[in-house]
Amino acid sequence: MRGKGIPLLAILFLLPLAFDYKTADDSQSHLLQYLLVAPPLICGVLLALMGPRFRSRSQLRSLVSMAVTITVAGSVVPQFLQGNEVGNYLRVILTFVLFLVGYHAGCHPWSDARARILDQCLFAAMAVSMIASLLYGLSTGGSIDDVRYRILSPVLLGFQGLLLHEIVVRRATNKVALMFFVATLVVELLSVTRSFLVGTVLLFCLASFLAAPTISHLTKSLLRTLLVAAALGGVVAAGAAWIFPSVLDHWSQRIFFAEGTQSGKDPTTLSRLAEMENQYDQVTSTGTSLLTGMGYGHHFGYAEDYIVEMLEFSKRGDLEAIDSWSAGHNFWVYQLFAGGILFGIALPFALLYALYRCTISYRRWRRATPTADYLQSMGRYLLVSGGMVATTVGGNPLGPRFSGLVYGLALGLLVAAYSKGMAARRYSSYFPSQLPLRAATAVSTVNAESLGSDGR
Repeated sequence: MRGKGIPLLAILFLLPLAFDYKTADDSQSHLLQYLLVAPPLICGVLLALMGPRFRSRSQLRSLVSMAVTITVAGSVVPQFLQGNEVGNYLRVILTFVLFLVGYHAGCHPWSDARARILDQCLFAAMAVSMIASLLYGLSTGGSIDDVRYRILSPVLLGFQGLLLHEIVVRRATNKVALMFFVATLVVELLSVTRSFLVGTVLLFCLASFLAAPTISHLTKSLLRTLLVAAALGGVVAAGAAWIFPSVLDHWSQRIFFAEGTQSGKDPTTLSRLAEMENQYDQVTSTGTSLLTGMGYGHHFGYAEDYIVEMLEFSKRGDLEAIDSWSAGHNFWVYQLFAGGILFGIALPFALLYALYRCTISYRRWRRATPTADYLQSMGRYLLVSGGMVATTVGGNPLGPRFSGLVYGLALGLLVAAYSKGMAARRYSSYFPSQLPLRAATAVSTVNAESLGSDGR
């Protein structure tokens, strides 16, 4: 196959799950949700099989690929040892399977034309997800307290990272990007979710760090960015409060709620700590569970050490009992809980290492060859993958299915761009008379010509 159907495959790969929605009752059967998953899985596998292959080895690419594969394939071991309910295991592991498929679909030296198609489809899918989530949440009716959990897109921070690359790093006068970024801030304010605002600030800092060539430039860029962000945030907050007057009251309750409690913690913070401790206690209960984990889909609840503090909120109706099998709210602890040392911590380690390695390389290469084609992809997907890490501040990015697909693809495209950059640097070292920019172009041409005239 020459890959003539790749544009259609990319659309079917990314767009269907952008309309995915969160159900209120997991016991209900939702045929539509199952139908939304089938096209991404099939098209993702086809893209992974049809993609061109790298001609040189990369330590980072091998490390990340092995970590993602171990996480998914190794999940069978704790499932066999713990005997968790098969249905729960399949529901939880599906997001990780989508992450794996997305990663292998993106981790190829795609030609510039194919890469642009993936970029456009990814942007469109995340924009559609934001709009669809907002409309679905508002259509359910009720107060802000009732709908605020449903209006958030699972890839909102990743979408912000993509937009910040255009606004802060590229400094492009893109009115569409600016409009969507303001819309993401409005959704964050309406959701009354503190962790998302913290994630946005972290993405601002990362974007400023990528854009600044020196420490002095970084200081000025951070100061300028914070001032602009504060002014923009103030305008957006004023507009949201004018349209929805109750939003300010909800924010004040979220910020100052803990001051009126004996424990000094609000219900959300207390429940997250109790959940993490319960998971940690379970996974460290035996040597086998510590090595292999309790398995994806294993039940967890609140730790008994927090029961006295939690009674204060339970009597007031601010806290509900939990007995869940879904992906935990804390990505880092849940990975250890589900996969243990052998099958759980490889993915978090590889993710952090890839972000660190690519960030350092991006800054160094940007000073040497600022117009190289692979730098655009590196910067763009550094910030999208950074959105995945920022989401872990208050949640698990590998809980919703669409976020698993998007962040897997972003990580694959990031590693592929890094591998292209490494190949270009090796080429320029072999032929020092060639300019680095021409070297990068030559490497892309060699990869395309070695696989056919269509440049898959």
